[in-house]
Amino acid sequence: MKINSVLALALLATAPFAAAAADGVSYNYVQGGYAATETDGADADGFGVDASVAIAPNFHLFGGYSNQDIDNSPVDFDQYRFGVGYNRQIAPAADLVTRVAYEKFDAGRGFDYDGWSAEVGVRGSLHPNFEGYVMAGYEDGDSYDGEFYGRVGALAKFNQNWGISGDIKFVDGDRQWTIGPRFTW
Repeated sequence: MKINSVLALALLATAPFAAAAADGVSYNYVQGGYAATETDGADADGFGVDASVAIAPNFHLFGGYSNQDIDNSPVDFDQYRFGVGYNRQIAPAADLVTRVAYEKFDAGRGFDYDGWSAEVGVRGSLHPNFEGYVMAGYEDGDSYDGEFYGRVGALAKFNQNWGISGDIKFVDGDRQWTIGPRFTW
């Protein structure tokens, strides 16, 4: 009961901050759906959940989780991502966005990696029913070499609260993508 009350208060407290974003862009959402990874060696698929909450006029917290099974294998893995972002309006319908995050990959059997990422890009409302973004980033970890990546995404809005979102991340020899419904407030 206390957790529900705290969550409700947190959501109400962050509602005024959504106005600091570019017109038509909200940093308050939860989404889920299909997640897939395609590599040169193996493919995997499963589900993922992501969320973001505005905590101040130009800052937001975000996080994500996915669980995927490697094709033709009994192995599955979990990926987590938690971080903070800064958004600054650069045009009436566009924001400059920077983010830093803690990243975790856990496949069990000794394949457990911690890392971090940083990215910068532009996110904007291209039409009242369509939003998109493009990001460039760098990730590094305790057991893998750092590398640059690109990320693009889009949101088709059915109404003020519901839409379908998609995201694809391109890393050397690796593509990670998600698609599914998004609820925005």
